[in-house]
Amino acid sequence: MKRSERIVAMTHHFKENPRKLISLPYFVDSFQAAKSSVSEDIDIIDEMFQSLGIGRIETTAGASGGVRYIPDFNHDQSRQFIDRLIHVLEDSKRILPGGYVYMSDVLGDYNYIREIGKVFGAAFKDVDLDYIVTVATKGIPLAYAVAEVLNVPVVIIRRDPKVTEGSTVSINYVSGSSRKIQTMALAKRSIQEESNVLLIDDFMKAGGTIKGMENLMQEFNATVKGIAVLAEAEDEDEERRVEDYVSLLKIQEVNEISSAIKVVPGNYFNS
Repeated sequence: MKRSERIVAMTHHFKENPRKLISLPYFVDSFQAAKSSVSEDIDIIDEMFQSLGIGRIETTAGASGGVRYIPDFNHDQSRQFIDRLIHVLEDSKRILPGGYVYMSDVLGDYNYIREIGKVFGAAFKDVDLDYIVTVATKGIPLAYAVAEVLNVPVVIIRRDPKVTEGSTVSINYVSGSSRKIQTMALAKRSIQEESNVLLIDDFMKAGGTIKGMENLMQEFNATVKGIAVLAEAEDEDEERRVEDYVSLLKIQEVNEISSAIKVVPGNYFNS
């Protein structure tokens, strides 16, 4: 196999297996190439990944060592995407009764979801995670997009437990926006004890749902290593129940009378 062919094949393998440790002998055997040649190929791929701002190849020494692809999305690319998303969401036709913004089309568009996954993946690329956790239903595509980048499984919290999930753990929580008591449940076998998790949701106002998710994770002795929300609402009348989180967008104003929406970048670039 020619070097150019090996590089294409190895690049594809890295992209399909992010964060997975791969031994050098695997590539040597797969391509029938010398170890030195494979190492040079990896250096070329690493240099190109970094120049494009899409990640790096991490090398681990030792008998059990190898190489792994750590995906990234540099700040310039993230800024451009978030600015584009703001432009889309500031369309006055998106205003819904009650001062809400229609976002379902964005959450259903693979191109947007894939980019959101890359941005959040970059924010948590150095965090040791076992699961991505979200609550049904709109957070599900976001969770899978981030999970694809970080290469960890997704766990979905349900509002109503399903019979097919077996025994569940349920908690009551207070919705931050409606102040109503609601319930969320998770199957006992979904998460192993003492796991590290990343919580993801599409929208946060006062943070009641996220707080409920945190409380539910305590029932599994899981450690919440991060919280990611696509959009947060700026509401001075609401007491925010969650402080340590990463948001891509902040909806500052939704005026039904003047048909105006004001969206700004979230706190993503503050960290």
